[in-house]
Amino acid sequence: MPALEVLVLRRGTRGRCPGSWETVHGTIEPGETPVQASLRELREETGLVPERLYNASRTEAFYRHRTDDVALIPVFAAFVARGAAVTLSAEHDRAEWLAPDAAAQRFAWPRERRALEDILSIVGGGEGGLLDDVLRVS
Repeated sequence: MPALEVLVLRRGTRGRCPGSWETVHGTIEPGETPVQASLRELREETGLVPERLYNASRTEAFYRHRTDDVALIPVFAAFVARGAAVTLSAEHDRAEWLAPDAAAQRFAWPRERRALEDILSIVGGGEGGLLDDVLRVS
């Protein structure tokens, strides 16, 4: 089995945190479920559609000082076809597939490194193993 690679995206010069590296993420729109939002954000930011999507059994909390509220962010892991072409949105100016350790070193946010560690421990082999029936969303 080929080694697992993680997609990292660099923020463009326009918008927040220019030059920082991150994973796909975004907000849940009114009327969307978290799964629908994750699939939409993946498609919008990368043009990718997953072969398998897993609930990483993790939620991150993020305080937004500009709006003085707390966002809860469910974490998912999407597996796409090897060699799938990435089509970047205007938010990002570069994408790279990296080994998990190299990806973790690129991430600007510690929460993304923590989430990646959990994802690797649960579905790092490419599937959920004994937990597949509980964690696999699609």
